[in-house]
Amino acid sequence: MREIETEYLIVGSGAMGMAFADTLLSETDADMVMVDRHAKPGGHWNVAYPFVRLHQPSAFFGVASRELSRFEKDKVGFNKGLFDLASGAEVNAYYDDVMQQTLLPSGRVRYFPMSDFKGDGVFTSITGGQETKVRYKKLVDATRLTVDVPSEHTPAFTIAEGVDFMPLNDLPTLKHTPRGYVVIGGGKTGMDACLWLLQTGVEPDAIRWIMPRDAWMLPREFAQNSDEFFADTFGNQANQLAALAAAENVDDMFARLEEADCIRRLDKAVRPTMFHAATVSQPELDALRRIKNIIRMGRVSALEVDKIVLDGGEIETGPDIVHVDCSASLSRTMPQMTPKPVFEGDVITPQTVRSFMPVFSGSMIAYVEAHYDDADEKNRLCNVVPLPNAAEDFVPMTLAAMMNSYNWTQDKPLRQWIRGNRLDGFTKLTHNIDPDDAEKMDILMRIRDKAPDAVGNLMKLSETLNATA
Repeated sequence: MREIETEYLIVGSGAMGMAFADTLLSETDADMVMVDRHAKPGGHWNVAYPFVRLHQPSAFFGVASRELSRFEKDKVGFNKGLFDLASGAEVNAYYDDVMQQTLLPSGRVRYFPMSDFKGDGVFTSITGGQETKVRYKKLVDATRLTVDVPSEHTPAFTIAEGVDFMPLNDLPTLKHTPRGYVVIGGGKTGMDACLWLLQTGVEPDAIRWIMPRDAWMLPREFAQNSDEFFADTFGNQANQLAALAAAENVDDMFARLEEADCIRRLDKAVRPTMFHAATVSQPELDALRRIKNIIRMGRVSALEVDKIVLDGGEIETGPDIVHVDCSASLSRTMPQMTPKPVFEGDVITPQTVRSFMPVFSGSMIAYVEAHYDDADEKNRLCNVVPLPNAAEDFVPMTLAAMMNSYNWTQDKPLRQWIRGNRLDGFTKLTHNIDPDDAEKMDILMRIRDKAPDAVGNLMKLSETLNATA
């Protein structure tokens, strides 16, 4: 076994690990070793389906030191008029560039792809079998938010021989036209599968969509970080705060948020029980609503040649039907994502510290590691924002995120760093606004005035949820 030494051993070169390493590189002179099981950086993007795109504008994604967005608005498709969403191929190429052009040339990062981390500082080369022992000062576990993806997961149901079954990764390899499609899974992956089928010419009536849980979704139109969209984006934030401040209970909160177009759902007659922060444009939602064969009978337990067995009954199928697996479930991976302190002894566990923004979170955690010494203060500034699963999780998630934002504004150097970090997205748009710009000032005053009331009411709603849990 060979031995090497480093200050930071970073396990995982996915989005969070790369964002952490990039900021640590710029804020310190530390030496790093990065270990990952994939052949290239980017984490699960290495095995994503070929038509995947980011859900939010590219400007929010990647690492702080290198731009991903082209800052062009899409001219065609479901995202027309909104800023570009990088494809999976673009994301993979981007992370390879970050590694090859930024991290490795620094001379302070050593990268070991195709390596299986065994624990206790030991990793093994998957291709060559060589074992390496790393002596480190800090271990960065950037694998805690590793997600279950269709191409790698084992379905939680049986599949009989003769069933035409595939992960959505394989849809572009179809060589024949089936009689119809069954999309299994109601999350963002299921939405992407349905949209791809519709875009490639499949009639809506040829698609049956098995949806164990309906989801609340976020409008992409209000996540545009350019001055052109200031009124829409920040006006939406003001509307959200007003809804949160006035809500009498959780159901009333969702009703007010929906009325203000802060959240959307597929079917107005069905109350969603899931929230995974999927982001959609209105044209995407309109297209999805063309699919009328929505199966709300719980989860699949068995795929047989002539029928699908679900929690709530059975539906017919056949060997000439393609069954598309989008059932990789956040619910099944949530237990390993249970929040823990980000800073704990010699272990750093990057997690979300701002809702919907894992890469900003990774960058933020690296900055705090570089500039603060006291562990309690570090964890106060990097209080974990829990990942949402059930619809009600919107409450503790939003409360934690707002409390973090408040704490950051009280620290001037940190506040200035956030404003200059390209992954932050929004803060720089609110800086140095002309006081004579009445529209913008009115929106900012609404945000300022409603934020404390929103936090106070979220605390009450959170107490109510805890009491009934």
